[in-house]
Amino acid sequence: MTLRRASAALALVGAGIAGYLTYVHYAHVQPLCTTGGCEKVQASTYAELLGIPVALLGLAAYATLFALAWIRGATAALASTLVALIGVGFSGYLLWAQLGPIDAICQWCVAQDVVMAAIAVLCVARLLREP
Repeated sequence: MTLRRASAALALVGAGIAGYLTYVHYAHVQPLCTTGGCEKVQASTYAELLGIPVALLGLAAYATLFALAWIRGATAALASTLVALIGVGFSGYLLWAQLGPIDAICQWCVAQDVVMAAIAVLCVARLLREP
């Protein structure tokens, strides 16, 4: 239960970040940023996938992870692990884009990367412990 609660709590943190970035996208406002790169990252072609803001995709992933955290059993553990690992992979791709083609770092994106990685660790631990 502790792993599931921790995953749920981190999913709320991630949803807060993704929700903020989704708001920034649709409100067409500049994100609060101390690194100076958030605007450039948010305006890049990497900020959307097939016309959908990646922040909205992240919000959906965190909502899914939050819901799965409250479901017992091996199936939910496997599903949450898959969602989290896909999230980590996509986060890695977006981090590569920030460091490479975009040449700017977004503090919100990096925070999201850390949250998703932490959730992935918890989900894998949960999967290994589920009967």
